[in-house]
Amino acid sequence: MSNNYEKYLSKEDKFQRAVMQYFKNQYPEAYVIHPPNEGKRSPYERFKFKQLGGKSGIPDVLCFAPNDSYNGLALELKVGYNKPTQNQKDALEALKTSGWYSTWVKDLDTTIELIDKYFKNDL
Repeated sequence: MSNNYEKYLSKEDKFQRAVMQYFKNQYPEAYVIHPPNEGKRSPYERFKFKQLGGKSGIPDVLCFAPNDSYNGLALELKVGYNKPTQNQKDALEALKTSGWYSTWVKDLDTTIELIDKYFKNDL
């Protein structure tokens, strides 16, 4: 049975879901999240988000499983001609500086290859 809201998922949403499903199936021990940064907020919600330390540009996928070389894995997912915003580039760079492997990717096959290399300490 399909969900009535399925039709509202964008290509990037479906890409995100496939990546998270891959983590769940292949690396179930890894703690992986999608920070809920996107979406429209009221003026109060934007104010509260910033007051509580929210930051724009946080990558779509954060994997808190260190390997021999990195403290974690951060992935910004893009589809089509989309590219990271400056805030997203800045966040990826800040994570790199903190010892994370962080990058942006445009397709599922490349993302899966990157995830597997990360867990094999092959990056």
